[in-house]
Amino acid sequence: MLLAFDGAPVDGSAYTDVVDLAHRSPAWLDGLVSAWSTYGLALFAVLMVVGWWRARHVGSHEAVIALAAPVTVVLAYAVDDALKLVVREDRPCRSLRVTTLEACPAPGDWSFPSNHAAVAAAAAVALFFVSRRLGALAAVAALAMAASRVWVGAHYPHDVVAGLAVGALVALLLTAALRSRPDALVRRLSATRLRPLLVDP
Repeated sequence: MLLAFDGAPVDGSAYTDVVDLAHRSPAWLDGLVSAWSTYGLALFAVLMVVGWWRARHVGSHEAVIALAAPVTVVLAYAVDDALKLVVREDRPCRSLRVTTLEACPAPGDWSFPSNHAAVAAAAAVALFFVSRRLGALAAVAALAMAASRVWVGAHYPHDVVAGLAVGALVALLLTAALRSRPDALVRRLSATRLRPLLVDP
């Protein structure tokens, strides 16, 4: 296990360039990016609800894939958070002692990989299996989320890149596995009170 890994040598200069740019940018832009960084994950929840609502009008198999999206996101978050405990990288705002738009997290709130980026990427990949349009929209939003986390000073660039990779990989593996054998799960759920979630009555 690495103890308080220092990510500054990786791309600390790029991080400080972004933070400096944020300080020189208009207040309205910083406010917009900060709001997205803080509350933007709610959009992915909305997109997953929309995806499920549309899928249940198509068929039970599609509805199961849509219902699995939030579960996939939670599992991607768990994997990403476990990696944080292994790597234990200090936040860049703490290592580099810079002033950031977002308050610097407390010691022990590790930086690598980014949870926000992992959740956003997992949602985007899961949504691609539900609807290409929703998946494309979520992919753009995921990239914007990753960029915003560097802009507000919460993460190094390599943190968000790794978070995107972790979330995308977990979602790809889990959703692909589910799509290969959805029948058993459809039968089980159809025999429970959850059946209305699968088909349009």
